[in-house]
Amino acid sequence: MAFSSIRIITHDVDRLVRFYELVTGRTASRPAPVFAEFREGTVALAVADVATVAMLGDDAPRPSSGGPAIVEFEVDDVDGEFDRLRDALTDIVLEPTTMPWGNRSTLFRDPDGTLVNLFARPQPAP
Repeated sequence: MAFSSIRIITHDVDRLVRFYELVTGRTASRPAPVFAEFREGTVALAVADVATVAMLGDDAPRPSSGGPAIVEFEVDDVDGEFDRLRDALTDIVLEPTTMPWGNRSTLFRDPDGTLVNLFARPQPAP
């Protein structure tokens, strides 16, 4: 078994794709208007319209404000990425901070309310 992707369900694929293109600095692959993905090697962050899960009826995932998941991206420079994105962010949850376990991290919400964490692992001592 190989991990493949996380899919975020949304009412506005275009808006969410623009946001994650800004965050990642990458252009999403758009095989259909209702679906996009950001692929890194063998894994992907997918963004899909509610129509893609409609066949699941009442059991279909629904867009929400937050939810239990955090989308995380490892970066080289948390502070630099935060400075680059600051003006585009509307909901900053945590400005760049060194966490008790050593990671440098910043958290904000995407336009649908999902938490996004940019983090850098601590550098080993020389």
